[in-house]
Amino acid sequence: MSLFHLENPVFAAYAIAAALMVLKLMGQGWMTVYRMMKSDAGLVSPEDLRQTPLNPDPRPEQLEVSDYVDRSRRMHRNDLENIPGFLVAGLLFVACDPALWLAQLAFYGFVLARAGHFWAYGTAQNHEVRATFYTVGSLIVIGMCLYVLVTVLS
Repeated sequence: MSLFHLENPVFAAYAIAAALMVLKLMGQGWMTVYRMMKSDAGLVSPEDLRQTPLNPDPRPEQLEVSDYVDRSRRMHRNDLENIPGFLVAGLLFVACDPALWLAQLAFYGFVLARAGHFWAYGTAQNHEVRATFYTVGSLIVIGMCLYVLVTVLS
């Protein structure tokens, strides 16, 4: 029997969490674009100063760091550092056929940790608050990987 079908509640839980995390990852990029357009700032490449319909009045100061834009860019970078690992580890975890409660705890715990990290970063909480949410998510991914290794090697 294949574990990778939606009738398997563990895989269904993974599919929900993975879809939410991919939407978060892609949405953060769009948030950065929105903030760049709203503030008319935070561009990153010299060629962005070419006159176009979306930038009719290019100015050198548009290349200066804008915390409003860069905060979203940093959030996106953090997502790119964390979400792909979850996607891979989660799929390997499903392949080990864990108990449903354990899978739900891991998958939804990661989603909640990333939501907390998004809130903490978006509202400029201090590093310790952001790091707490990061740590929870990171430990979940590490735990799933250790579960996979123990299952495969035993």
